[in-house]
Amino acid sequence: MIKLIVHEDELDSKLLNKTLSGKKMLSYMRAYGPNYKFCRFYKIEDETGTGYMFIINSTLIICTDGCLEPSEEIELFINMNVPFRVEGDRHIIEGIKMNDRYQRLNRTIFELIPDETPLESIEEYVDFNPDLPDVYQILSEGFPNISDFSLWYTDTSHRCRHGISKVFTYRNSTTASAVFDIGHTVLIGQVATTSAARGRGYAREFLKWLAKFFNGLGKRAYLLALDVRVSFYEEIGFKIVGREIVLERIDVKKESQSKGRLESENFICDSD
Repeated sequence: MIKLIVHEDELDSKLLNKTLSGKKMLSYMRAYGPNYKFCRFYKIEDETGTGYMFIINSTLIICTDGCLEPSEEIELFINMNVPFRVEGDRHIIEGIKMNDRYQRLNRTIFELIPDETPLESIEEYVDFNPDLPDVYQILSEGFPNISDFSLWYTDTSHRCRHGISKVFTYRNSTTASAVFDIGHTVLIGQVATTSAARGRGYAREFLKWLAKFFNGLGKRAYLLALDVRVSFYEEIGFKIVGREIVLERIDVKKESQSKGRLESENFICDSD
C-alpha cells in the first residue's frame, strides 16, 4: 500500500539516516514539510517490508528497509507520475519493469577525501554567501538543461534560509552547493565552472578546499557522478564508496542522458 504522508513524524528518521537518499528526503521534509504539491512524501508498506518515496519536482527518490520487494504498485506509481529521474534503493530500481520511456544509468558515489595540499590561499577567493543570480549564471553554462531561474532560485533560497543547503563560489567562476548538510553528512552537488574559466584547475582546487573545509567541521562530504566525470574525481583523490543505478527518461531531452548509460544490463556494483 502506498500512502501519502501528511505529518513529518510519519517518516522513520532512523531508517532514512542510513543512506544519502534517505538523508536527502529528510532534508527536504525539514525545509518544506509535507504540504507542498511539488514536494510530496509517501510511505510504502506490504508484507515484504517498508519504504518511503519522495517526489521533488521531476525526481522520484525511493528508500526502503532493505526488505521491501519491487511491486506492480510501485511500477504503477512511476507510470502515473512519470518523473524524469528515479533513484534510491538499488534493489527496487533493478526490479522495476521499465517501459520505453526510461533507460538505466550508472552513478558513482564519491567521498571527498582531504589531502595535505596547502589550501589556505584558496579560501580568500571563496564566497560563502554569493548572489544567487550570479550562481545561476555559472550553472547555466555548465548545465544547459537546468530548470528556469525562478524555479531554481525559489527552491535554492528556501533551502538555504532553512539551513539545509549552502552555496559557494570560487574566484567568481566556479560554484558548488551543499545540497544538504545534516548531522555529520554533506552532499555536494551542482559543481560548475564558467566557459571562460575552464582549463585553469579552478574546480579541482575548489573541490579539494571543500573536502578540507567540511572535514575540519567534523563532517563527511560526498558527491554523485555519472560515468563521464568519474575519472576526474578519481584523479583528485576522492574515494569511491558505492555505485547506484538511476532511471532517466529518454523521451525528454536532457544533457545527462548519454553520460552514464550502462553498457550492459548485467552491471554489478563493487562491494564497499
